[in-house]
Amino acid sequence: MEFEDFIIAPRKIRTEKWQIGDGITNDIKEDSIVLLFVSDYRGADGEAESQDFTGIRKEFYKLSQLDFEIPVVDLGDLVSGRTPQDSHYILQEVLSACHYKGAIPVIVGGSNDFAFSLFSALNFHQQDISYTQISNVVSLKQDEEIHESNFLSKILGSKNFSIKNYHHLGYQKHLNEMDSVKLIKEVQFDIIRLAEMMNSTEKTEPYFRKADLVTINCDAIESFGEAFSMNPQVNGLNRREICAYMKEIGLSERLKSVGIFNYNIYSDSQLNHQLLAQMIWYLIEGINIQRSHPKEKSYETFYVLINDEQYAFKREVFSNLWYFGDDEDIDNCIPCSRSDFDEAKKGFLGPRFTRN
Repeated sequence: MEFEDFIIAPRKIRTEKWQIGDGITNDIKEDSIVLLFVSDYRGADGEAESQDFTGIRKEFYKLSQLDFEIPVVDLGDLVSGRTPQDSHYILQEVLSACHYKGAIPVIVGGSNDFAFSLFSALNFHQQDISYTQISNVVSLKQDEEIHESNFLSKILGSKNFSIKNYHHLGYQKHLNEMDSVKLIKEVQFDIIRLAEMMNSTEKTEPYFRKADLVTINCDAIESFGEAFSMNPQVNGLNRREICAYMKEIGLSERLKSVGIFNYNIYSDSQLNHQLLAQMIWYLIEGINIQRSHPKEKSYETFYVLINDEQYAFKREVFSNLWYFGDDEDIDNCIPCSRSDFDEAKKGFLGPRFTRN
């Protein structure tokens, strides 16, 4: 497929040598980070006309490239298909091309249902996907046509998809039907309230550490002044918190694909443009840091006795990250936090560590 027919190349933006925009190219490279901007919001009952992302690009391109070594590619803007299904199909083709080259696609814009395309494209290339979503809502409707209210049920319920773990972070009680929240818990997936994510990333970092796919619903970010998302909220992650989480996403040891959805593409606010640009920048910083970590890892093991049962926690020496389990293969251990270990020493073991 010739992507030139479906992608509008970005405008040239003048930058300084030290800025990240100076090294950005427009062709998918091996082991690169690939940005693609999307204007199709029909999955959220919106429009699909092409929008101008130049304001966001200007803010992103002028940020420092520090000592980043991973190439950054800006493919441009995806042309919406005749139908939402066409847009999903075209996007999946682009995503697949990225995966073939070991690149990490970062999709910016579009409605939250495009997470389905990210999962579908990645599922074609690997099995047992760990998916983490930051979203203030949990919707498991069963409609036929794909929509932001049913994409999650299509992912979790499909016989063709191979999902290992699903973590839903940032939901807000007052915005959700409790039956959907209960169902996520009943099938033993993790669901974390907004309150548990605020002020520090320590408790929820483990949910990103082994993630293959991460998507962010911008409705989970609080708006200030002009609306930041398509469904603006007075409560949500603040500016500093979301940037900290974007860095944690980049630090994932297995990250293959990222989506930032439901951003308010109609906003003319420079502050909104800056925040989105800096979210992308912190993601890229995290990916670069992760790639610089040593491949060979060593662990210390600590044992805790609870009700005459012995449990093991491991600490990775270089990163100081913690795991639960005594398996020699660290992939069979559960990522956790230091606070989980401290709680275990007091006799409390979280439910996600005692599931069969």
